[in-house]
Amino acid sequence: MPGIVFILIILFPAAFCAALAVRLVLLRRSLRELADGVGDRLKGSSGASLSVSSRDKAMLELTRTLDAELETLSAQRARYVAGDAEVKNAVTNISHDLRTPLTAISGYAELIKKEPLTERQAAYLDRIGERTRAMTALTEELFRYSLVLSDGETHEAVPVDLCAALEGCLADHYERLKQKGIEPVVALPKKPVIREMDPDAPGRIFGNILNNAVKYSAGDLRVTLTEDGEATFANAAPDLTPVQAARLFDRFYTVGTGRNSTGLGLSIAKTLTERAGGEISAEVRDGVLEVRVKF
Repeated sequence: MPGIVFILIILFPAAFCAALAVRLVLLRRSLRELADGVGDRLKGSSGASLSVSSRDKAMLELTRTLDAELETLSAQRARYVAGDAEVKNAVTNISHDLRTPLTAISGYAELIKKEPLTERQAAYLDRIGERTRAMTALTEELFRYSLVLSDGETHEAVPVDLCAALEGCLADHYERLKQKGIEPVVALPKKPVIREMDPDAPGRIFGNILNNAVKYSAGDLRVTLTEDGEATFANAAPDLTPVQAARLFDRFYTVGTGRNSTGLGLSIAKTLTERAGGEISAEVRDGVLEVRVKF
């Protein structure tokens, strides 16, 4: 009898450890199955319910909970995609619908200018022209945004000199900057900075950032480009908060002084930068807004 008891004392721990090892192996297998299933669901490559080989109650409960949450997430994502498509279609339609009447208003205003007018009538007409031009600019920005969203084609990547593209944008915007009393301080590398990308992308990206500087700068602008492909646009923005800076790339977002803006310029720049494989960011430090683009 003592011998049997001794044998049982030895075998029981061994059997317990073996059972525990099997249980751990099954749990690890189930966790791998769960991880693979969640990954497939998040990628959209599978719509099947999650399942695991383990019969452990806790593991089964975890699987059911994750499955329910993924169903909710999938439904929310579908609503977001549908809503985003509606917004894109609305932007496209609105921009098209506004262009025709604005063109007509501008044309008739030019015709009226040729008629004899009193000083007051001429002043009123100038005001109408100013507002029409502002509205036309906003409509064109909406139209450009709709084109960017609808353009799903992959453009041929060719060698592009970022330095030359930035110089060209600065030259194009110089008169507008001068009108706002902004004399840009520019530091560019002496040799070309070449990147493979859509040849039109850098000009559109840099142009939208400069448009933003024209609208919001407190009177200065520093533009730098490094040899490693990072462009920085810095201007005083004493009233801009870090929270506002973080939202500058949000679609339709404008700060308080942007009443005549759609809030799409930097959003377009962000879309084009990411399509080109680059990164764009903005932050406020010591009252200075810095927008950085790196390819």
